[in-house]
Amino acid sequence: MSLMTAEQYINSLRNLKRDIYILGEKVDNAVDHPMVRPSLNSVAKTYELAHDPQYQGLFTARSTLTGRPVNRFCHLHQNTGDLISKVKMQRVLGQKTGSCFQRCVGMDAFNAVDTVTFEMDRALGTTYNKRFRDYLAYVQDKDLVVDGAMTDPKGDRSLRPFELPDPDLYLHVVEKRSDGIVVKGAKAHQTGMLNSHEILVMPTVTMGQEDKDYAVCFAVPADAEGLIYIYGRQSCDTRKLEGGDIDVGNAKYGGHEALVIFENVFVPWDRVFMMGEHQFSGALVERFAGYHRQSYGGCKVGVGDVLIGAAASLADYNGCGRASHIRDKLIEMVHLNETLYACGIACSCEGKKMASGTYLIDLLLANVCKQNVTRFPYEIARLAEDIAGGIMVTMPSEKDYRNPEIGHFIDKYLCGVKGVPTEHRMRMLRLVENLTLGAAAVGYRTESLHGAGSPQAQRIMINRQADMDSKKKLARVIAGIDKE
Repeated sequence: MSLMTAEQYINSLRNLKRDIYILGEKVDNAVDHPMVRPSLNSVAKTYELAHDPQYQGLFTARSTLTGRPVNRFCHLHQNTGDLISKVKMQRVLGQKTGSCFQRCVGMDAFNAVDTVTFEMDRALGTTYNKRFRDYLAYVQDKDLVVDGAMTDPKGDRSLRPFELPDPDLYLHVVEKRSDGIVVKGAKAHQTGMLNSHEILVMPTVTMGQEDKDYAVCFAVPADAEGLIYIYGRQSCDTRKLEGGDIDVGNAKYGGHEALVIFENVFVPWDRVFMMGEHQFSGALVERFAGYHRQSYGGCKVGVGDVLIGAAASLADYNGCGRASHIRDKLIEMVHLNETLYACGIACSCEGKKMASGTYLIDLLLANVCKQNVTRFPYEIARLAEDIAGGIMVTMPSEKDYRNPEIGHFIDKYLCGVKGVPTEHRMRMLRLVENLTLGAAAVGYRTESLHGAGSPQAQRIMINRQADMDSKKKLARVIAGIDKE
């Protein structure tokens, strides 16, 4: 099959029969639901740009499994050029959508699972890597969206999975059969889950011997029996139900998360890629996290470009674009944003070939990248709110603006510089609000903190990867204590 078009992708989701709940109600048609559709449009952009001559080289690659062109989101990185192209592609998508485009988690899961299963097979004599690559070839051939599912609810974080009074708080195997396994549990914060064809499940922490039933990696179709989807609430999300577009801020694009329940879901053996090999669970978690922390040096930067552009536009609309303090704030925003991008590119350039042939980013620099992402977007957002002014959060609604009795007052009193329609100023203000406080803030501001692991997770990895002993050795040599 050739690469799907955006329209083909959207229509392909209509064939999935799933149990989906949004705001307490079961939804039969999520594809056209006003709270879901903007996020679906963002994923569709990954298909659209793969056919655009201007971006095709960035958004597609040649599969090492089939030899055919595939969407880069389904590709195994074969060199540092692939790692760099990934980050550049993500920045473009952030610029085009101003939101989360949801396919990064699956791409990062593919590459992590490939490297770990290869090493698992070599050490244990299993055949997981062949199973996985057969599965990935299927995904590539069908040009599917796969949701990478790692985060478990966890419950009491002071307890190991096997110690919890409710074993379902970590997804686990409840039955082994001749034809496969049965799993139960949940995965939380699942980005783009309602827009995915498949789910690739991974363990969420390093497992011990007692946790071996939780050390499981597998793939299932998104409409597998026993899956229940509960849509995640976002700030200002019901504005999408009001019928207008100004107050939404970014009416066409968006992102979403969901809580996914696995209620005794069957997985055939050919889709099982880890089953009890707890000693490899830590490597899978660390590599997936590393790839995903690299991703934030692209996607968050692209959205940052949009936010910087919106703040600069508002400064112009307000007549203060040339003020020195405004220019200085915009410079600081650019500086912070490009620093994030530099880290994403750096960890890609320093990537290394793994035993499977797939390239892994430099884990230390990837974690430094994400640690910066937990801080810099917050400052970028603060500066954007500063430049926008308080009207961003006190402005009347679009319905008031459209009201023939009072709309003319809003048009008169909320104007900016001459020549810029009041509506344009209102739209830009709502865009900044959307990116810093509203639904898009989930995929920019808050996700920058908690996505791909919260700040302490990166600090643990930075400490682990820093090789402090070698730095001490350097100092002893320079100080004349040791010889080189």
